Amino acid sequence: MISVDNVTVQHGGTALFSNISFAINDNDKIALMGKNGAGKSTLLKIIAGQSKPTSGAVSAPKGYVVAYLPQHLLTADDCTVFEETAKAFSSYLGMKEEIERINEELTVRTDYESEDYYKLIEKVSELSEKFYAIEEINYEAEVEKVLLGLGFVRDDFQRSTSEFSGGWRMRIELAKILLQKPDLILLDEPTNHLDIESIQWLEEFLMNKAKAVVVISHDRAFVDNITTRTIEVTMGRIYDYKAKYSHYLELRKERREQQQKQYEEQQKFIAETTQFIERFKGTYSKTLQVQSRVKMLEKLEIVEVDEVDTSALKLRFPPSPRSGKYPVIVDEMSKSYGDHVVFKDASMTIEQGQKVAFVGKNGEGKSTMIKAIMGEIDFNGKCELGHNAMIGYFAQNQASLLDESLSIFETIDQIAVGEIRTKIKDLLGAFMFKGDDINKKVKVLSGGEKTRLAMIKLLLEPVNLLILDEPTNHLDMKTKDIIKDALKDFDGTLIVVSHDRDFLDGLVTKVFEFGNKRVKEHFEDINGFLRNKKMESLKEVER
Repeated sequence: MISVDNVTVQHGGTALFSNISFAINDNDKIALMGKNGAGKSTLLKIIAGQSKPTSGAVSAPKGYVVAYLPQHLLTADDCTVFEETAKAFSSYLGMKEEIERINEELTVRTDYESEDYYKLIEKVSELSEKFYAIEEINYEAEVEKVLLGLGFVRDDFQRSTSEFSGGWRMRIELAKILLQKPDLILLDEPTNHLDIESIQWLEEFLMNKAKAVVVISHDRAFVDNITTRTIEVTMGRIYDYKAKYSHYLELRKERREQQQKQYEEQQKFIAETTQFIERFKGTYSKTLQVQSRVKMLEKLEIVEVDEVDTSALKLRFPPSPRSGKYPVIVDEMSKSYGDHVVFKDASMTIEQGQKVAFVGKNGEGKSTMIKAIMGEIDFNGKCELGHNAMIGYFAQNQASLLDESLSIFETIDQIAVGEIRTKIKDLLGAFMFKGDDINKKVKVLSGGEKTRLAMIKLLLEPVNLLILDEPTNHLDMKTKDIIKDALKDFDGTLIVVSHDRDFLDGLVTKVFEFGNKRVKEHFEDINGFLRNKKMESLKEVER
């Protein structure tokens, strides 16, 4: 068990959270929730021992192993994927090497009676006792199993880590953590860089093989599947629910309704008491009563209502300009880079008003197909855009295309037309740009903030074919819900590349699966697709 006792964190005089305490028990699966900026990542770093609190402490039993996966990291560039992952066994392998080295030394030395010789025997005995107490590990097989589960193929094992993007390096780090079999795994947004199959594999691993887990994630389905306890960080304190995320949402709603009721009753009492004081403060016969009520008000602890979501803002895309019946027709399309075939003879027809998902492992051609539709790359075969197709495109690097010299407000003010001009501040607020934030220059924003700003821009442009490539990676659940509702009401055609099942659920009605150098069409929503995939992968295992 690990214990968090009276932890306080202050930044520049204001407390991020104060005197929070809770315990993480063996085999707990905890979701750490709260809005952006509430202090979730800070709390995770403190538990991991990466940051120190202003006051309070975190304690764990001797020998307790905590493994932490931050949101952003870079692995070393001086070895292969397999070598980097095998570092998870460095203490095990180090012990083995040390035993072999000492045994080798004992065979060549002849000073059998010396103190040094006896010390070496003692040392090798102690190490051997520890080493043989550990179940023998076939570490190569373990490394292979985890890397394949997280989406690598055998050809990747001997490639240098420097050849891989940040998302794939994150998977290598995750593989190392899982292989260490720690007592507690701390994960900060682990699914941002995983495709659907890797997320499913990670879920199975965390549920069946991991000990205690604390996870921060905006993937609602992932959180619901793996956790049984929810700790919410809000307004400087925590609420601990013995419930999975979807049940916690109901309990939180009840809690806030109760707080609201208490708050209203207290405000009524304050108003009546203040009225009494004002009315009788000059009346001699009521002096004691007046003084007593003044003191009562001074001592009163004001009921606080936890961050109620006041932004009941409904976003709407502008009406779509009319387009042809088939905005996208792809026929016998093939694309290769040198000897590497991305896909071969792919065909698809997307009708006006359809909402479709591109899914599949990373590197199987989803983004390549989008680039082909956008006319950004050459290919063999045919790709036609329908009559009057007006494309709105959100790429994974969309954030880097913003004008950095403008402020947040200016960026949106430039393109907003009509009634929405009067609601720019509300719109920015819904995407967590509040108060003086809206005057910040784009150049000082984080990657996540730029992503949100680029998304708002897209919401304001009149288009009839929307193409979104991983739009939800940096968005919290509230913002994702706002966008999802807007996309549901969007009257144009939608293509979305995403591994976020919760986001796709209820949004898309057809799935194009990319894999094994081909594109397969599934006439069903994301849940139907996943049910069938589960069956397919079982048959593959049996074969």
